[in-house]
Amino acid sequence: MSAPLDTAGRLRRLLAILAWLSQVGEAPIDEVAARFDLSAPALVGELEMAACCGVPPYTPDQLMEIVVTDSTVSTRVGTALTRPRRLTPPEGFALAASARALLAVPGSDEGGALSRALDKLDRALGGEQIGIELDAPALLGVVGDAVASGGRLAISYYSASSDRVTERQIDPIRLFASEGHWYVDAWCTLAEGLRRFRVDRINAAEPVDGEGEGGARREVGVGPSGRDAAAEVTGFDPFVPGPDSRRVRLSLVPSTAWLVESIPSAGTPERIDDRIELELFVGGDAWLERLLLRLGPDARVVFPEELRALAPAAAERVLERYRD
Repeated sequence: MSAPLDTAGRLRRLLAILAWLSQVGEAPIDEVAARFDLSAPALVGELEMAACCGVPPYTPDQLMEIVVTDSTVSTRVGTALTRPRRLTPPEGFALAASARALLAVPGSDEGGALSRALDKLDRALGGEQIGIELDAPALLGVVGDAVASGGRLAISYYSASSDRVTERQIDPIRLFASEGHWYVDAWCTLAEGLRRFRVDRINAAEPVDGEGEGGARREVGVGPSGRDAAAEVTGFDPFVPGPDSRRVRLSLVPSTAWLVESIPSAGTPERIDDRIELELFVGGDAWLERLLLRLGPDARVVFPEELRALAPAAAERVLERYRD
C-alpha cells in the first residue's frame, strides 16, 4: 500500500475513484482497491465520506448514492449532479478568481486542465481576465527551495505566542497557503518534532550544509513524541503544533470527554482508573489557564509539574479582582 496522503491528496484520490466508478457503473471491491493502491476496508471508508456529498437542499435525490455489497461497489449521482451547472455572473467571477488564485501558487500546472477550463470560463464571461495577486513573504522562495531539495535551514523566527525570537534549524517538508498566509511544516531540531511556521515571521533563513533529517528521508521509527516518526512528517495529521508549543497531559473526569473531540490532541486518550488522560499541544499559558478555569475541579495537570499550580493561581487572581 502507498504511504498515507494528506487531506488534499485524499480528496484528489477520492475524486478520481468517483470519476472512474461513474464510468464503469459497478466493479469488484478488490479490483477498485488494487487500481487505486488501497486496501478494501480503506476504500470503503473513503467512499463512505462521499455518500454525504451532494447539493442543496441535500435531499436523498440530490446526494451521491454509494452502494457497497460484500464484493462489489457502485455509485450513482443525483440528477442535480449530472446536469451542467448554470452559473450566475457573480458565481462565474468568483470561480474564475479562485481558479487564478490556485494557478498563482508555486508549482501549479499552468498548462493543465484547470488552466484550460479557466480559458473557457474567461470567454464565457466576456473575455476579461481577472488579476489575482498573492502576497509573497520575502523568504518564500528560500523556504520553497528547501522543501523541493530536502535541505535544512537555519532560521531566526518570531513567535507571536511567546513574543520572542528564537534561532533554530528546520527541515522543511510542506509549504502551503491558508487564509491569506503562507505556512511551512518542518521538522524542528529545537522542538524535536514536527512544527508549523508562518513564513512571514521568519526573519532570516540560510541553507545549512548537509542533508536534513526530516521529510521523507527520516528513518521510520518512534519519534520523540512516542508516535510513528513517518506519520509525524507526512503532513497527514490535520493539526500541526506551532514552534513554541509544549506537551501538557491532563487528567479529566469522563463527563468532560467532549474535550477529546473539540480540541486537537497529541495522541490517543487513555482510560486510567475512573478518569481520562490525554495530551495537548499548548502554545501559551493564558490559553491553558482559560481552559482549566472552564473545567474547574474536573481537570488537573499531570505534567509538566510546574503547571500544576497554574489553574489555582489564575483563579486566585480572578478572585482578587473581585475583592478589589
